[in-house]
Amino acid sequence: MTRQTAAKTPTAVRVLLADDQQLLREGLRTLLELHEDIQVVGEAGDGLQAEMQVEQLQPQVVLMDLRMPRRDGVEATRRITSRWPQVQVLVLTTYDDDELVFRSIEAGASGYLLKDVGADALAEAVRAAGRGESPLQPSVARKVLRQLRAGKAPAPPRAGEAIEDCSLSVRELDILRLLGTGATNKEIAERLALTEGTVKNYISTILSKTGLHDRTQAALYAVRRGLAS
Repeated sequence: MTRQTAAKTPTAVRVLLADDQQLLREGLRTLLELHEDIQVVGEAGDGLQAEMQVEQLQPQVVLMDLRMPRRDGVEATRRITSRWPQVQVLVLTTYDDDELVFRSIEAGASGYLLKDVGADALAEAVRAAGRGESPLQPSVARKVLRQLRAGKAPAPPRAGEAIEDCSLSVRELDILRLLGTGATNKEIAERLALTEGTVKNYISTILSKTGLHDRTQAALYAVRRGLAS
């Protein structure tokens, strides 16, 4: 079943809800539509329908469940971000399967949230994604990245190898390491005695040099290269 709504404001973030539980979709719609700058343009009950809805409705953000029939959220994320790289996919998960979370990020998801996230935090995450940012819940990011380091990270690169590979400066490498721990911009700024704006600029440069899509992929890159301690 698909629902659509009329536009609220010209600048409202256009959101598609993808979840196989209709009751949850209705609850998310109700919460998000309390905000004048967020517009829920449609709903999808599985990954296949989500991809079709993205093509038809052109949302800016897809709020994506992982476990769905016909096509799961991971494959739907991969197909959507491949066909429409401008669309931001936010995974909304109960966090019952770490591997699905890892795979969704590698598939192109720009961030992930827990289904117990607060209403205001959910709305802010949607806004951030609409701005092209990568919203992460720091506590979840740290837990996922710790488990990823424990089970999947390769041996650390030789000294200087990462800088030579991507021409990263020492400061950029410091920030990349902290991204790999799940640190927020504010935490990185406090740790390195920088402003948050400066950290944001550094992250943009890191993404440009490495060819990565967002800070989530940068964090995974740091972990897989053994840069994050």
